[in-house]
Amino acid sequence: MLENLSGATRLHFIVGDPIAQVKSPFGMTEAFESKGKNAICIPAHVSTSELSTWFEGVTRTQNADGVIVTVPHKFDCFSLCNTSSPRAEFLGAVNTIRRNSDGTWHGDMLDGLGYIKAIELKGYNLKNKKALLIGAGGAGSAIAHALIMAGVSVLAIHDESTERRESLIKRLNGLNMGQVINGTPNPSGFDVALNATPAGMKSSDPLPMDVKQLNSNMFVGCVITQPAVTPLIQAARDLGCQTSTGADMFAQVRELMLDFLLEV
Repeated sequence: MLENLSGATRLHFIVGDPIAQVKSPFGMTEAFESKGKNAICIPAHVSTSELSTWFEGVTRTQNADGVIVTVPHKFDCFSLCNTSSPRAEFLGAVNTIRRNSDGTWHGDMLDGLGYIKAIELKGYNLKNKKALLIGAGGAGSAIAHALIMAGVSVLAIHDESTERRESLIKRLNGLNMGQVINGTPNPSGFDVALNATPAGMKSSDPLPMDVKQLNSNMFVGCVITQPAVTPLIQAARDLGCQTSTGADMFAQVRELMLDFLLEV
């Protein structure tokens, strides 16, 4: 890999705070090469206060074609896009941005689509299921939207930010496609229990939900990629639950990102 790295190489960034945990730089660079593209993905550790200044610099970089967005910038980067997909507009967040033909930026939010595809590839049918989602941030909002679009009958959302949770619930109920309600960290009574928060990245983190209330009939998922198996996923597997990891999600999101970034 990188045999063709030169002044002609096209640049894509992944921006976040922190950034050391992400796997995208290698995975996306490898994917670009597999498509015959002379392009790389570069990690950028940027604080929220410096995000707009950093983005202005990327905009002025004429060989920069795209930006992948991770925690905590998915909402802020939406406002930096000149155009966006209907899905991103509904969520007010983006995770992937590419150049428009006029040099401005177009964003989309692909986390939810990738997560649902990862679940479906496990052979699990979400239609008419009752789901609990922990986290209403950028990824969580996208997953919530995708769960409703996939046909869950009830979606309970728990988030420490009451304002963010209530806003998301109101917008999702406006779709008139499923019942969306306030949730708690207790997964009892649900078919699906998903964590879309950073809880589990550090060994000292508390569990995002009460694992004592899980049972073997539940499907349990987590968005975290490092560690590969979070304490939540391990607890679910110990009970015999079907699970989906952050790596499962990323594999599907990567393909969606690649198609989006390389779209002409």
